[in-house]
Amino acid sequence: MKREYTASEKSTHGAEFPVCWDGLLPSPSVRDAQDLRAVLADRSCTATGPVYYMYRDISRSDADHTWLSEQDLRFDITVIPPREICGEFIKTKGHYHPDNPSGIGYPEVYEVLYGIAHFLIQNRDFSDIVMIAASAGEIVVIPPGYGHVTINPSKISVLQMANIVSTRFESDYRGYESLQGAAYLEKVEEGFVKNPVYATSSSLRFATVSLKAGISNTISASLYDMVEQRKPVLEFLNRPEKYPSLFRELCW
Repeated sequence: MKREYTASEKSTHGAEFPVCWDGLLPSPSVRDAQDLRAVLADRSCTATGPVYYMYRDISRSDADHTWLSEQDLRFDITVIPPREICGEFIKTKGHYHPDNPSGIGYPEVYEVLYGIAHFLIQNRDFSDIVMIAASAGEIVVIPPGYGHVTINPSKISVLQMANIVSTRFESDYRGYESLQGAAYLEKVEEGFVKNPVYATSSSLRFATVSLKAGISNTISASLYDMVEQRKPVLEFLNRPEKYPSLFRELCW
């Protein structure tokens, strides 16, 4: 069941933008336009100023925070205002996750809280590159072995999304930095175009909402409800090897 936040539910708490969150918020970590220079098609881009805001490791109660910590999990919210940056829609920097001790990559799960998100995911040899469009209330799982970039494709609407991720690793940005972003770039005028820095890559595939329906019996919105209900299935974020059926459902 989708949950769409109303204006009265968007909490400011001193934030740059109203945030879809019912609890207290810390000061956000801010990504600046210059932080994105290495992953832009135009590396000579001189854009400046903040581009998105990350509220990391948040919770609505001490008990929830303790439970998340005990599970080696973290709940975050990211706010991406609408903006064009040197011909591209604004995007996150992009990163990969390392493998866990069993040799399977750590996954991640997102929920769109407000706006529309384009999740651009790719495996490490670029043989599978997928664009997943998601709107408010929808859940997207980043499968093991895939890197991901999130794009706000709107010129007028802010994008807000929540995520839950393992705290047992640090994200690796080097693959995206060395190749000036993802295998495809979303330009404001041209739409998705192949990144010419990539010597070889597969064609871009587009996933629809129906292709994500298989996860609904396992992971459901809202993500924070799963925290409050202490859902054991969130273990998949640290031990994906125990949940092979979930990832088979995600093989489009």
